[in-house]
Amino acid sequence: MRFLVDAQLPPALARWRVDRGVEADHVADVGLLSASDKAIWAEATRTGAVILTKDEDFAVWRSAGSSDQPAVVWLRVGNTRKAALLQWFEPLLPRVLEALERGDLLIEVD
Repeated sequence: MRFLVDAQLPPALARWRVDRGVEADHVADVGLLSASDKAIWAEATRTGAVILTKDEDFAVWRSAGSSDQPAVVWLRVGNTRKAALLQWFEPLLPRVLEALERGDLLIEVD
């Protein structure tokens, strides 16, 4: 399973995922730091990546889209420091991975 971490989340989140054996890139890693949401969506579709985001637009698109488009993990957390974000997300990761393995296409994490 591969993840594409959106721009409003820190690159450290992608590195943290890689350190836990999960393939992940931040949009900055693939030249999409200032790209439109549509370009990020297209890249995730092309590479088979799950979009990891705080952007509600992706959740809305996922809800309206067909099953051949990327899954979206929507982190519903306010602005926070990088360390606090990683600490918050770590215990939730197994639930997210289980939902994706079940075939869920939109996972809200709050």
